[in-house]
Amino acid sequence: MIKRRLPLVLLSLFSAVQWAAAAKTPNLVVIYTDEHNFRTLGCYRDQLSDAESFIWGEGVKVDTPHIDSLAKEGTLLTSFYAATPVCAPSRASLLSGLYPYATGVPQNNMPMNDDVLTFAQVLKGKGYATSYVGKWHLDGNAKPGWAPARKFGFEDNTYMYNRGHYKRFVDTPQGPKVGAVDKKGLPSYGLNGADEKSYATDFLMDRSIDFIRANKDKPFCVMMSLPDPHGPNTVRAPYDTRFNHLKFDSPATMFKSESETPAWVSQKSSNFIWAQALKQQSMANYFGMVQLIDDNVGKLLGFLKENKLEKDTIVVFTSDHGDLMGEHRLHNKGLPYETSACVAFIVKYPKAVAPSKVIRSAMTTTDFGPTMMNLMGFEGTLPAAHGVDLADEFRSKKAEANTDRIVYIRSTEYDSRWVAAISDRYKLVLSTEDDPWLFDLEKDPEELVNYALDPNYAAIRKELTDSMVDQMKTSNDPVLKIDAYKKWLEF
Repeated sequence: MIKRRLPLVLLSLFSAVQWAAAAKTPNLVVIYTDEHNFRTLGCYRDQLSDAESFIWGEGVKVDTPHIDSLAKEGTLLTSFYAATPVCAPSRASLLSGLYPYATGVPQNNMPMNDDVLTFAQVLKGKGYATSYVGKWHLDGNAKPGWAPARKFGFEDNTYMYNRGHYKRFVDTPQGPKVGAVDKKGLPSYGLNGADEKSYATDFLMDRSIDFIRANKDKPFCVMMSLPDPHGPNTVRAPYDTRFNHLKFDSPATMFKSESETPAWVSQKSSNFIWAQALKQQSMANYFGMVQLIDDNVGKLLGFLKENKLEKDTIVVFTSDHGDLMGEHRLHNKGLPYETSACVAFIVKYPKAVAPSKVIRSAMTTTDFGPTMMNLMGFEGTLPAAHGVDLADEFRSKKAEANTDRIVYIRSTEYDSRWVAAISDRYKLVLSTEDDPWLFDLEKDPEELVNYALDPNYAAIRKELTDSMVDQMKTSNDPVLKIDAYKKWLEF
């Protein structure tokens, strides 16, 4: 849950004519960043208190006016979670509407099952030109693995590569390739003089725009998967020096006590050293990567507007998972903490989605496909999805929506080291390694206090547990067969 600080902007009233105009099937553009902490986006900081907005120091921020404009002109979700907050599982879930264990990708570097139906396959079947540009991570171990043979509905996948966080790409007569090599001549993560044409974010955005330009007279869908701001934390000039003047403080949760650390993170935290010298340059470059992403989002939005595609195109901005960036003595992802599992999710669609709207209802990546297909006019086309069609919340004219919905997310393994039930305010984490932890995200946004044994929270804990069990039964989650969970799940 990302708590609101500022008053909501009042909605403009939509006329019946405007709502009816949404009948034309829209285009779809998905901007998908990697390992992206939502606090680095201005529109998300606007939903937080100052203490939560500036955990690395007062005024320490990166401005993101173009991504912010998507939220101003569209809808922002404050409680959107990766079904499993790790790269490949989250991607499989977003594409299919399934929990990752049902896709063959419960963890990284596993190939997605051949029979998985994706939203791209639905759109291709409806006559859309479809393309995927950037990191895929659903074809096993291949690295980089350009243009996998299995396309899953993305007919143009020339610039799809399986995995890796390369910083420089080039086009060749034989197709795209990594533009940096190591001493052995193998593709490397080096910058190697990357510029505004060859740096990964720029290169992939330009190829996405090329695809839209070539297909602008027909319905199109393009998913651009940018490898930044995932590490290595390096970025091209001039973004590599723009934030060197900032002093990054350690987040307050770096100094929490052992009693405030659940067993499902203690091993990770004990192995992490937040080195001051590394932190400063690493954080500065992370901010640089985010600003470069924002500038490229501006480039895309400008192209859509110039080509009169803006009103007929749904633009989605989201990420596969977050990055803890020092919170709780941790970095990266894989845990149910907010900045690991909760990600930005913004939808702009002028013909059907009201501007400056905030949805506080909890949602996960499993809900993306069913919801988006309905918004596009193809309701019910992902019948096997575990997720729910929530398009009506996006279409609602209310400035703020909250259905008090409960969702659940899980760790990577089939038998899941932890599972979590989450509403817009509460989070219950069950684990094979510890007693239950119940967070009150309104009272304790830093997630330090365990309310699981507080009698005042007994009814809340039961509601979260019951809802999680019901959803697990629907999706046939393997956790239901694990003895270690039965005492917590009470079934």
